[in-house]
Amino acid sequence: MSRPLVVSDCDEVLLHMVAPYKAWLAEHHDVEFSMRSSDFSDAMRHRGDARPVAPAEIHRLLDLFFDTQMHAQPPIAGAVEAVNALAERADVVILTNLTDAYRDARTAQLDAVGIKARVFTNQGPKGPALQRILDEYRPSRAVFIDDLPFHHRSAAEMTPDVVRLHLCGEPMLAPHIPCAHTAGHAHARIDTWDHALPWIHARLDEAA
Repeated sequence: MSRPLVVSDCDEVLLHMVAPYKAWLAEHHDVEFSMRSSDFSDAMRHRGDARPVAPAEIHRLLDLFFDTQMHAQPPIAGAVEAVNALAERADVVILTNLTDAYRDARTAQLDAVGIKARVFTNQGPKGPALQRILDEYRPSRAVFIDDLPFHHRSAAEMTPDVVRLHLCGEPMLAPHIPCAHTAGHAHARIDTWDHALPWIHARLDEAA
């Protein structure tokens, strides 16, 4: 019999990204990061004149961060323990929006904090990638966890039978991210692992 499957995002679900990114930008690039809305591109401004950082420079800085600073991303509170608890009863894989070149580094990064899981990389909405993972694993039940609402919309459209949890564990971001549950694309919005883990266990129990 196939096992249940948990497909989780990484940044802001398992590991903090914005907090170390903000500190790195300030220390090394004289850039201030402050979320004013859900628009990530508007959060980065040059110190001194408050000019928005150009889109091409945002992409360059993000790539440079992941090239050099992945070791600086600490776990979200409770994430490591939750993933390991779920792995006792389900297959757990990571679906992260990084290019394929970062797959091994992301795998090693997660392993270093105590999460041993297969990593799938992706660009764009995650529905198609989620469908490919389901086709491979053919689970008895599947749960998808992500911090961004458009991924939940994509998953809801392509894999409607998957249980979808909207979770953003970064307090700097969570208040600014529209709720996928309110929009009807996720089954729940829970931003802390101490509350999310029992909810996920309950959903997996429903398949028993």
